[in-house]
Amino acid sequence: MDEKIAGIKPGYGLGRQMMYGMAEFFNGGAFVIIGTYFTVFLSNAFGMPTALAGSIPLVGKIWDAITDPIMGNITDRTRSKFGPKRFFMLIGAILSAITFVLLWTALPTKNMTALYIYYLFMFCLFSTGFTVLVVPYNGLLPDMMDDYKLRSKFSNVRMIWSTLGSMAAGIVPTLCIKETNNKMQYFEVAILFGALFFITSMVTFLGTWEKQKEPVKSSTKDAFEQAISVYKNRSFRLFIGIYLSGQCATDFVSGMAVYYVTEVLNGYQNNYFVYLMGVLLITQLIGMLIWGPVMARTSKRTTILIGAPIRLVGTLGLLFFSYEGASIIIILILTGLIGIGNAATLTSIFAIMADMADVDLLITSISRPGTVSGMATFARKVSAGLSVGVIGILLGVAGYDSNLANAGIRQAASTAKGIGLIYVIAPAVLIVVLLLLGYVFPLSAKEFAVIKTEILRRKGEDKSIVTEEEKRICEKVTGFKFDKLWNIDNAKVFVNKKVNG
Repeated sequence: MDEKIAGIKPGYGLGRQMMYGMAEFFNGGAFVIIGTYFTVFLSNAFGMPTALAGSIPLVGKIWDAITDPIMGNITDRTRSKFGPKRFFMLIGAILSAITFVLLWTALPTKNMTALYIYYLFMFCLFSTGFTVLVVPYNGLLPDMMDDYKLRSKFSNVRMIWSTLGSMAAGIVPTLCIKETNNKMQYFEVAILFGALFFITSMVTFLGTWEKQKEPVKSSTKDAFEQAISVYKNRSFRLFIGIYLSGQCATDFVSGMAVYYVTEVLNGYQNNYFVYLMGVLLITQLIGMLIWGPVMARTSKRTTILIGAPIRLVGTLGLLFFSYEGASIIIILILTGLIGIGNAATLTSIFAIMADMADVDLLITSISRPGTVSGMATFARKVSAGLSVGVIGILLGVAGYDSNLANAGIRQAASTAKGIGLIYVIAPAVLIVVLLLLGYVFPLSAKEFAVIKTEILRRKGEDKSIVTEEEKRICEKVTGFKFDKLWNIDNAKVFVNKKVNG
């Protein structure tokens, strides 16, 4: 019997890949703007201490810990003529675009308590809208297609759109925000990008499809237990480590870039920031075009093992050129290396995400890509929030004075040196972690094929006999004994404790 499809008729050409990937323009762009400018906006335009400003995204992640698992659960339980994931993407596109603009709207007050409460509230509202959009989006690809190579192609185009979003969000605001203490310039940028984010998300909604399935029978109160149970999956745990370390390293570069250019290089007024972000993002886009075919021919793990060392070399090289008067040409060459390495690792990360729902299905016997993607989305927002929060704290430790910044005065020399060290050392440590986790990650094309075949066996759609090697692969990928797979109790936490106890 033919599968029921919600949305347009399936197609797998470049046009459909482009339409699928466009929503990633929002995902890639929003966090670049927030990571690069949100703390700067609050500290320089309002005089809010950096530690206090950086705590807003960090506190907002507590709210995400509630909304992301619930959203994943709701998506898996919903039935809609649009397809449940596409339906929520439509709602989320509207909510998140509006709240993104409100996040940069200046209050007519100097009361620091009122400012803090408003921007914390707005951040949580934006984060909720973003959750409604991105959790279903991250779980959409497994319900569009099963083929490993096709997923890689769609994921690669998605990451090209992410890079385009990052490029636009990294360069355009710099051209618009000439004075980092000018509130109106931030708002104008927010209006522009709010519109772009909405349009690109709508193109993805209109250009994708979704296999209609029976909704998962569970309640909202089970959402947190089911979300936690996703972490029983060995591959997913390693994937989250890869995701966090890779994205946090990127967030540190974008989040520290304004401070680095302004205080360390003293080059913001000379457009050094435009050059830096331009080279970083253009080389990242070029890298996407290079690494996509490499990943398709080898594996999603291979490009991590190639890209992480390239990122590390470029990052550590900046140690020797982080001072006023250093050659901007050399700094840009090293930044280009970081961009090329970024492309390899980020391409892999989003391609791997689509495969995690299949591994979870083998473990639990339940198709719950919404729950899996919910926890992946939560991890991404945690990485962004932690990065901004930690940046704020580290800037405070380095002696950054928001009052000096608000008055347009440079920081002390010792503070500039500290900023330079933060800009290099923090990403370097995270890249090392990424490389180690990529090395032990167990899922490539061969292992994925074994997982898909075993799922078909468990469904009774494949009559072949499992080999001992296939059993070992299933156990290595899932972290479960072979005879414990395909068990609905694996989607719970407390039942297993009783059984194993």
